[in-house]
Amino acid sequence: MGRLTVTILLITAVAAASDINVYERNCVECHRKLPVSLDKFFFNYLLKYSSERRVKKALRNYLKHPRKKASLATDELVSRYGLMPKTKLSDEELRRAIDIYWEKYKVFGKIE
Repeated sequence: MGRLTVTILLITAVAAASDINVYERNCVECHRKLPVSLDKFFFNYLLKYSSERRVKKALRNYLKHPRKKASLATDELVSRYGLMPKTKLSDEELRRAIDIYWEKYKVFGKIE
């Protein structure tokens, strides 16, 4: 029973670490180079799409098919840095990265 518990804890820890890495490696790393932080983009998406489901859907669509029309970045930012490249993440990795992003910046349940 003790080995099973340790094994489950190790698997959970590895899964949690890989979830953090998919977001940190693929989102945070590139956005560090931009003058606008990830939280600013998050709030732009939240203002436009308002619900968790709609924000995540819009993010997923944009990251898979980046287009200027769908971008929430300013024209100046797009002109200077261009559109972000199409994601190379698998659907599952992209889902995990967006879930982590949502949990990190969501305001629901955090405002009193």
